[in-house]
Amino acid sequence: MAVTSTAKMDYLRRPLGEGMPVTYWQLGATAEARYDVPDQPMKGEMDPFFFMTKHKNFIPHEYPCRTAFAAERRGKRPNVVGAFELSRFWLPFGSPRVDLSSFWFRPTVIGTWARTTIAVKQAGSATLRLGTCGGAVLFVNGAEVGWMADYVRNLEARQAFSVALQAGENEIAIFFDDLAERDARYFFQMDYVCGPAAEQALPVPVQADVAGEIEAALDKMHFERPVYRSGEVALMTSAALSVDAAAVITIAGDFMSREDPVKIERGLKAGVTRLIVGETEALSSDFRHFHVAVSLGGFTASRVFGVEICHAERQGQAAGDLAGRVRETLDEISRYGEPDNVTALARLGSGRFGPETDRMIADTLPAIIDCHDCADFALVPLLWCRTAYGANIAPEVVAEIDEAILSYRYWMDEPGNDVQWYFSENHALLFHTAAYLAGALLPKARFKRSGRLGREQSAIGLARVCAWLDHFEKWEMAEFNSAPYFPIDLKGLTALFALAPDADVRERAHKAVRRLVTIIARSAHHGILTGAQGRSYEHTLRAAGSLELSGISRLIWGKGNYGRRVHALPQMALCLRDHGLEIPADLTAIADWQESEAQEWCFAQGQDRVARLYHYKTQAYSIGTAAHYRWNEWGYQETVLHIRLGDNPDAQIWINHPGETIHSGYGRPSYWGGSGSLPRLWHYRGLAVMIFECAPEQPDFTHAWFPRQVFDASVVTGETAVARSGNGLVLLKGSARLERVGEGPTAGNEMRLPGRRGIWIIRLGDAGRDGSEEAFAARFAGLALVPGENDALVINDPDYGPVTFHADGRTAAEGRLVDPGQWGIEGNATKLPPGPIGSGG
Repeated sequence: MAVTSTAKMDYLRRPLGEGMPVTYWQLGATAEARYDVPDQPMKGEMDPFFFMTKHKNFIPHEYPCRTAFAAERRGKRPNVVGAFELSRFWLPFGSPRVDLSSFWFRPTVIGTWARTTIAVKQAGSATLRLGTCGGAVLFVNGAEVGWMADYVRNLEARQAFSVALQAGENEIAIFFDDLAERDARYFFQMDYVCGPAAEQALPVPVQADVAGEIEAALDKMHFERPVYRSGEVALMTSAALSVDAAAVITIAGDFMSREDPVKIERGLKAGVTRLIVGETEALSSDFRHFHVAVSLGGFTASRVFGVEICHAERQGQAAGDLAGRVRETLDEISRYGEPDNVTALARLGSGRFGPETDRMIADTLPAIIDCHDCADFALVPLLWCRTAYGANIAPEVVAEIDEAILSYRYWMDEPGNDVQWYFSENHALLFHTAAYLAGALLPKARFKRSGRLGREQSAIGLARVCAWLDHFEKWEMAEFNSAPYFPIDLKGLTALFALAPDADVRERAHKAVRRLVTIIARSAHHGILTGAQGRSYEHTLRAAGSLELSGISRLIWGKGNYGRRVHALPQMALCLRDHGLEIPADLTAIADWQESEAQEWCFAQGQDRVARLYHYKTQAYSIGTAAHYRWNEWGYQETVLHIRLGDNPDAQIWINHPGETIHSGYGRPSYWGGSGSLPRLWHYRGLAVMIFECAPEQPDFTHAWFPRQVFDASVVTGETAVARSGNGLVLLKGSARLERVGEGPTAGNEMRLPGRRGIWIIRLGDAGRDGSEEAFAARFAGLALVPGENDALVINDPDYGPVTFHADGRTAAEGRLVDPGQWGIEGNATKLPPGPIGSGG
């Protein structure tokens, strides 16, 4: 590789001590090329334990494309493509690695050039350690010094290289590549293990101090509010520029969004600290990523900020009767939903026939024919559209729909070369539902991949649907209690309830829908799901108001708001209106708990009762946890403690260990979604304890989502934080001083407990009983975890007395023994007094 001239560049210089990562880079554009292998079937079944990783957070299932790619490239020098051409600058913002992780719906070979400079005063030998999941080739001053080529999907490998550095600036270049399949961890990390005294020196085409100002402005930038339900959306920074610059804000949904990103151009004047995005009403709802790029003189730096946009003000109060809420739901999704098959179904179901609806359907068909990952999510509502409203769709579009139905790959035993995710419970349901309904719709047609006639395809789909229902009826949700996966299961089950040719399937689906809604109601606080979740994402945790479960709650119970991208909401509405879906009336009072007593709800989910879930709520607060769940193991996407206070859905707290330090990244676990290491956790009523023991290679802090602006009152002092929303009170007590994050994307919303070993004590209360937040804090300030007998731990609680946390996950207090080992799938809900048992409240 030839050395590229940087003569016209200044250098943005940053420290580089031994053991530190090299974090400032120039990047080329990422080259992408589709990677197809011959169509072939796979062997395998639904895996209810796929996310319970055996080695770190590595998922072992391998597709034929990876097998072929590994045979072609593993252990061989990567195929370096092209030469470095500057496309963008990478600034770290706290991340030790260059992280370009994302989501690719088809197998895709990706490759990127990166370049930077290490400056040393004296020549000498240095050791550079390179880590990546794919392959990489390292160049120093134009000469290749080594390569690595493990190519194990999403599993990092590391290798050290000895290099000779000359006095002055040394150009370091890396070409790295991989096969992207669905969620791909695409990154590299280079550590300066040892060598001469050095510094990072990033070549920039502007004065270094100007580039530094842009970096500082983005480093300290954050949204004015943690969520927007009305008003002007704006970003703030405490580091204003001294010169005028341009800003481009690119707004995108999550990785499954079908919408094209929206770009907004703004000037960022010298001295200005507020960057206006626009009015809440003018922006698409849901949790959105705002990619902010600030440019000046050929230098551009960018960072991603996430926030929820919820159109609560426009939507107002829900209709007072179910029929009105059904109409409202179909109208809302028809007018404001993303342009996909779900919105098309809402439009057809509310009489909005015509070219616009047909175009939504037609635009989704290529992804179905090409078997993109998550195409099953689009196929099930498409089948509903075709089955129930085919006469209202243009004949040429109906023909295209039928072609898509016949071309699709319905299970892994049919030939294909895609990376559809067959192994999770929710996807398996949709694959089997689609095969069953598609074959029944076109019984005499030949399905191209299986070679079966439709009636044969339907029979196989039916058998698999019944097997899925057998598993569900015994063990329920594998991805336990997960807000993003309730709607996916409901998508499949409502389709079966409405469209299944067999009456017994319709009845079983009806029971399953009612059961899922019951679980939601039991775990909800004023309509909004609050509880431990087997799979979670930042965009589902932080979007309380626009999350689909909020819309489902609004439809059924009149509590909540609608988002823009939904999966099951129109199907639920059509089942209620047209197909006799009955939701138990008593669930309304359970979902919107207003009683003077508390509800204790203990249940299990997943095969072999793998997740034991404990939920406790009063009118003032709600807490849900996973009991004795995979203590001290590497996590995947599990959120094991979740809290809400008062009746404001945004007044929520969860505590986790970040899986990565980049904000709004694609890691599983990510910064907020899941937990890098799972804690030991005990929970009794309004008291919980979390003990983290994190691996050395993981981030060195745990943290709480603690949105102070949402609370009615809050104070953080030393190791203790207290907050109130409505009558709900919470005290968080750390094993060290809690650090408030005051700058960057989570400013005002995050509290950190430093160290890889950390203890959190959580205590909830009711202002109606416990008084002000000051009185509450004073009363529970002495909570402390002390050793007990037989490796147990004890907290002496002012209300509950001694609470003993046993090493096997049991908890004893108030003369009761709470034993997760005894909890069943059906669950048990108990009413308790809000105060100490036996006190009469």
